[in-house]
Amino acid sequence: MSDSETPAEQAAEPQADTPVAFTTAGTVSVEDLHEALMDVVDPELGIDVVNLGLIYGIHIDEDDVATVDMTLTSAACPLTDVIEDQAKTATDGLVKDLRINWVWMPPWGPDKITDEGRDQLRALGFNV
Repeated sequence: MSDSETPAEQAAEPQADTPVAFTTAGTVSVEDLHEALMDVVDPELGIDVVNLGLIYGIHIDEDDVATVDMTLTSAACPLTDVIEDQAKTATDGLVKDLRINWVWMPPWGPDKITDEGRDQLRALGFNV
């Protein structure tokens, strides 16, 4: 980060510890929103969407409306409504509105699962 960058440019820099793209312009903390999304659990696998690597980006505008770029383990997943409802409930009170932008590129793969997610899956009997 250079001294010539504006605060908005500094806020838009990706976080070093996650592969997620973050941008914010409003008053809510992107980190708080990211943390809240850890309460959103994939109904089939029982692991949160953050540790599964399903969150590709979080963008918050100046009106505290969040857009989450998110994918699923399968484009044919019939549970998008369940996950979207969970995400809205988990972020209620943090942002005025939450929108999920379902994205399919790049495709999700097991390589996107965090170490914590792998530990959780192993505890459930998955071989990852």
